Amino acid sequence: MMQAGTLTRADLAESLHKQVGLSRADSARFVEQILDHMCGALAEGENVKISGFGTFVLRDKGERIGRNPKTGVEVPIAPRRVLTFRASQMMRDRIVGAG
Repeated sequence: MMQAGTLTRADLAESLHKQVGLSRADSARFVEQILDHMCGALAEGENVKISGFGTFVLRDKGERIGRNPKTGVEVPIAPRRVLTFRASQMMRDRIVGAG
């Protein structure tokens, strides 16, 4: 079973091993291949959508002026690309139902 509060790669591989019947080594390789494929797609600028789960979305944020909360000094924040996750409606419903 997974550790309280965190689902790990090892937990995913163990679940594949138990529910699908793959060997532990094949299960671990399978999880790594999926994650590598997702990371590769994101690195190439693609969004990743998993139906019924959610979408990993890349967004480009422009340069803006920020403020140091301690000193009040304004500093420029460089443009950057950020990754966000939007849960599907089905996932939101499951989370609310489990709460």
